[in-house]
Amino acid sequence: MTYSEALDKIHSLLTFGSRPGLDRVRELLRRMGNPQDKLSYIHVAGTNGKGSTCAMLSAVLQAAGYKTGLFISPYITDFRERIQVDNQMISEETLTAAVEETFPLVEALRDEGVIITEFEYVNALEFYIHAAAQCDVVVLETGMGGLLDCTNVILPPLCAVITTIGLDHTAILGDTIEAIAAQKCGIFKQGSHAVTSAQDSRAMAVIRQTATERKLPLTESASAVITPLEVTLHGSRFLYRGSEIMLPLSGDHQLENAKTALAAIEVLRGNHLLAISDEAIVRGMKQAVNPARLELISEQPPILLDGAHNPNGIEALKAAIDRFLPAIDITCVMGMLADKDIDSSLALLDGVFSQIYTVPIDNSRALAPELLAKKCAAHAAVAQAFDSREAAIDEAVRRAVQNNGAVLICGSLYLAGAVRPYLLAKYH
Repeated sequence: MTYSEALDKIHSLLTFGSRPGLDRVRELLRRMGNPQDKLSYIHVAGTNGKGSTCAMLSAVLQAAGYKTGLFISPYITDFRERIQVDNQMISEETLTAAVEETFPLVEALRDEGVIITEFEYVNALEFYIHAAAQCDVVVLETGMGGLLDCTNVILPPLCAVITTIGLDHTAILGDTIEAIAAQKCGIFKQGSHAVTSAQDSRAMAVIRQTATERKLPLTESASAVITPLEVTLHGSRFLYRGSEIMLPLSGDHQLENAKTALAAIEVLRGNHLLAISDEAIVRGMKQAVNPARLELISEQPPILLDGAHNPNGIEALKAAIDRFLPAIDITCVMGMLADKDIDSSLALLDGVFSQIYTVPIDNSRALAPELLAKKCAAHAAVAQAFDSREAAIDEAVRRAVQNNGAVLICGSLYLAGAVRPYLLAKYH
């Protein structure tokens, strides 16, 4: 089997969509030998900030000398970003061999009438590959929700972390903050420890109640006291426990993600679960990478790439624009999925951009550029639909150069993944 054929096998399951529930993946994993039970985890759920928090935790654990697995979703430009060992994508050969060994189990289940979805299979592959690599600890990001997310088949993790909760995936997780928080809290298991970011009071009430009911000690991110020194488009510098830390992730929201990661680290070392030195924290934080999160592609003109795609994420993006690019002509290149809360997101960006260029996304859930442009027309002086993402970017950059302005590409991680190679090749 070639690498290309392995990817085709994985993506052939995409047509089955997302279906919450754990019975199917449990049966697949049983036939794989239950690799998930051979690993220790930090399990991370939340609406926003999961990827960045996972990146920080993984980098610090590696710096502390642990062989560290990382599972994230979605990927930006390369499928193998989803399954990493020591913050490096697994090799094409590793993925191909794992698919060759395990996909017959998926086919056997299909013959028995049990349909495995793509996410379920990729998650099972992650367990299989990380167990084979004999990882000391795995930083495991949920896909959607928590309670019924297929990552939730694991035994009690060393630590369960919940990042900022907002309204997203409401058709599946519920249409209130409380309902979504209850789903996220599904990763809380007795015998573990819980950590949470700062939350809306409604979400925090659910988190505290669930932790109490399940007898989990709960640590809040506020327990990690940091002193910001500098926040720029290049990242943040802050003091923590007497050490100066450089975090190459930009935006005030990343300081909250950092506090969440640091609170989790304190839980792990305070309870003698892992040995992590202050020096490992400094080195690890400096190595944390999470592409397409307020990523500065170019300084002249400023070109920023961000995957914000829901009101909570857009709010953080708006705060960053106000801080770093005040009173400047900004052209936005935007594409969004139709099932997101587009109207609320655009309302938050009202009047922020001089012009918005809407572009297609290669996803069946994408909103057509023409329809998105109609929605954007109420929020910017110019809203124009483009057939070509590259043409829209080039025109936005041309305008930015001409007007001493800036360019922001946002609206979807799928869009970010599609254009990032082009941006790096032409403008970095």
